[in-house]
Amino acid sequence: MLLWRVINVLELAVFTATLYVLSYLPRALRPFYFSLFRFWCRSFVRALGVELRLHQKNTLPLPERYILIANHPSAFEDIGIPALFPVHSLAKIEVKDWWIVGRVSWAAGSLYVHRESRESRNQAATEIEQALVEGKNIALYPEGGCKGRRIFESFRYGAFDISLRTGIPILPVFLHYEAQDDFEWRAPQTLLHKLWHMSTTQNRRANYYVYDSIDPGRFADKAAYTEYVHGKYLEWQSRYLD
Repeated sequence: MLLWRVINVLELAVFTATLYVLSYLPRALRPFYFSLFRFWCRSFVRALGVELRLHQKNTLPLPERYILIANHPSAFEDIGIPALFPVHSLAKIEVKDWWIVGRVSWAAGSLYVHRESRESRNQAATEIEQALVEGKNIALYPEGGCKGRRIFESFRYGAFDISLRTGIPILPVFLHYEAQDDFEWRAPQTLLHKLWHMSTTQNRRANYYVYDSIDPGRFADKAAYTEYVHGKYLEWQSRYLD
């Protein structure tokens, strides 16, 4: 087991160095980068020793294009979500400046937002719509940040407003880490501190439950749409966390 973990860490180190170097190529010369980024995410998961489990609760096939949303209890989903789904993530602007990882994330086509800036949020919405028009899938977190293991506040309207305007459905994924204390992000912990907790936890299972996509045509406005989906997350929270 220890030898396997060492091999996985070495694999991640080599993969990270490779992606970092390739990120300096002009975008036109690296059309393969997003696929490599998803392999890198899986390598990162293996290096942490996390058992990432996808539970397919959907009864219908996934749509061709979608806006994936999820609750946001941990930093792990930044690699866990793209490891399982072909999505470009919307991340807080600070991620772009993270050492090495920020560069890799940017080169893979991640989008960024300054959460406290209305202007930045509007710009992010425009970029998301453009990415959807280009055929990309987008992942974001309607809580508006990493809020911990439990959902208390209402969701922000952004994802649902964009879904209504574009006709692209919402794909809901509910995240549950069995070792919640070790995975949950709590200030003032650093990212390195949290990664250490994840890699040394006694229960490494991460459960990602994907449900049927939600057609925006069912709703008259973004408020009703948001309220409905928020209610579903509270229902799933009661099922998996209580």
